[in-house]
Amino acid sequence: MRLFKRRHYIKLPAHAELKRRRDQVPTDLWQQCPICQQTSYTKELGPLKVCPHCQYGFRLTAWARLKQLTTNFTAWDQDLVTSDPLKFPGYQTKIVRAQTATQLNDSVLTGRAKFGKLACALGIMDSYFMMGSMGTITGEKITRLFERATQARLPVVLFTASGGARMQEGIHSLMQMTKVSQAVATHSAAGLLYVVVLTDPTTGGVTASFAMQGDIILAEPHALVGFAGRRVIEQTINEQLPADFQRAEQVLQAGFIDRIVPRTQLKATLQQLLQLHTNGGGHLSKTIKNLPTKLS
Repeated sequence: MRLFKRRHYIKLPAHAELKRRRDQVPTDLWQQCPICQQTSYTKELGPLKVCPHCQYGFRLTAWARLKQLTTNFTAWDQDLVTSDPLKFPGYQTKIVRAQTATQLNDSVLTGRAKFGKLACALGIMDSYFMMGSMGTITGEKITRLFERATQARLPVVLFTASGGARMQEGIHSLMQMTKVSQAVATHSAAGLLYVVVLTDPTTGGVTASFAMQGDIILAEPHALVGFAGRRVIEQTINEQLPADFQRAEQVLQAGFIDRIVPRTQLKATLQQLLQLHTNGGGHLSKTIKNLPTKLS
């Protein structure tokens, strides 16, 4: 009879096997919300990519957002490509990398769309394309969006997401603010509707121009909306800013946003506004008052 039984130890895999298994684990199983800091299982965010705790909308590519809004879309100006006016070192490499990642020719997707039976000119900026920066092609595409909308008597819906003017194009980028603003003014003078949806983030020269020129300005919950960056302002005034500084809720209180609309209600809200515009637009101010203000 054996006095001692042989112990059975757990046999650990070899280092190479552990590495192989680790490499097979998806990197996007969990997402931490930048607003409430809660960590959620990615599937909990749902197809709209919304934090279940605070309703913050995670950043989307232009094509992903388009899929959420409509399947009836015809893209415009897909052949426009930046000419790198300043021959900025490494710029072309970054452009090609961004084009491959987003399947866009520049940082905005434009075209004609339908929300149900209601047609509009639709623009969606993509923060995954060099942080949605505004270059010459971005400005040209948005300008053409408004010009075509004016000619076709279409309302414009524009989703903004940008870090501002594109530094690699210098003054050429900054001049897009004036060019787009003129096209917006012409569209407005024709009595046509322009609806802006501010998404996270909308900053810099985009905020200083067409993002704040809409007849109706909506925003997603907790979207960053501002001009200069938080750190720049704090260093300038030598004071610490409030935690909610430049968030949509604070900007709404300051009177620069008409309504904050959760992503789950955006499509229906836009359809309602377009329908009223099609019917004559006489009750748009009343509609704004009835838009949802609380997160569902």
